[in-house]
Amino acid sequence: MWQQQLERIERYLVVLIQRKGSSRNRAFRVRVLLLCLSQLSHLYRLIIQARHYLYNRGILRHHTLGCQVISVGNLTVGGTGKTPVVELFARELQFAGRKVAILSRGYKKAEPVWSQRMLDRLLFREWRRPPRVVSDGRQLLLDSAMSGDEPYMLASNLPEVAVLVDKDRVKSGRYAINRFGSDTLILDDGFQYLALRPRVQVVLVDRTNPFGNERVLPRGLLREPVSNIRRADVILITKSERGGNEALKVRLRHMNPRAELIECRHKPNHLQDVFGQGRRELEWLKGKRVVAVSGIAVPTGFEREIQRMGGRLLSRIRFADHHRYSQQEVIDLINYARQRGADAIVTTEKDAVRFPKLDRLDVRVYYLRVDIELLSGAEDFRACINRICFRTDTVLPGLKPAL
Repeated sequence: MWQQQLERIERYLVVLIQRKGSSRNRAFRVRVLLLCLSQLSHLYRLIIQARHYLYNRGILRHHTLGCQVISVGNLTVGGTGKTPVVELFARELQFAGRKVAILSRGYKKAEPVWSQRMLDRLLFREWRRPPRVVSDGRQLLLDSAMSGDEPYMLASNLPEVAVLVDKDRVKSGRYAINRFGSDTLILDDGFQYLALRPRVQVVLVDRTNPFGNERVLPRGLLREPVSNIRRADVILITKSERGGNEALKVRLRHMNPRAELIECRHKPNHLQDVFGQGRRELEWLKGKRVVAVSGIAVPTGFEREIQRMGGRLLSRIRFADHHRYSQQEVIDLINYARQRGADAIVTTEKDAVRFPKLDRLDVRVYYLRVDIELLSGAEDFRACINRICFRTDTVLPGLKPAL
């Protein structure tokens, strides 16, 4: 019950802070809440900038581990489509001969109770405990509850890449090097992780909503001020279309003249059965009655893709980002879809890893598998991979840019 209450509050705050227009016409209690959030936002901004100052001055230490480190992250909270981009980098680096490990924090993974965590910190056990190994590059070792959604998804799709979870990514990086012989580390969601210095800093920007209302948390969606994008070496503009991004590109170029700009989109590949091995081509969706289910930060793009491929949306059922589905919730969703006469329930891959296993086949449940398609900047992407691998050639057969 408390989890549902927290999710309702989270959804309410996300809608509230993204609502455009003046706050003068809103209810008094809403104006007071927004004022409080604004003050907290100023404080948060000061803390973030002070932290950067301490690292830049060497008061807080950047660590280096003697291997290649690539950070993939963003300025905003969720919604940029980061996980498929991490997968793309890992796949291409592995293809180019690197021994890759992905280091993730494991957001919303299962944790010990609060009292146990405090005791571990007081006794310094937390720093001695090894990271959770989601995959050792040979087999999947943890489920999504223990590892978090994104690490489990990455480990499932990259069978030869080690995936480790720990808040201390310096520790997990050392573990990957010593235990698995990794020579290339990818920091998943690493733009704000300053303790480990990356060689290449990749930042994702969502074309459809680049910086929200341009305020930092909790009054906005930014994790740090927009100006900090100057640290990026590569900027990927995600959810792009051919053309139409010029104003955003001009602004990004003004804020960071040296970064390589790459435009990409998340291209649907096929429909995969959540509870089995079956799959369907995208053409199957045309004319089908669909219930869309999602628990992601920005569900509108996913829902539009279903419609673009010809699916008839009967309902859009949205949960909070990273919502963990109970067995009863999935049964209720299947019953609801059957009552509405749906041909299928379609969800996202991130949601699918949080679905408990069921034998119910009344209504098929599929997730939409997506890949990254480069629309522009493919040569810059190849050059980035080659620099990491110390290669001089520019041919990566594994990469197929859009024509």
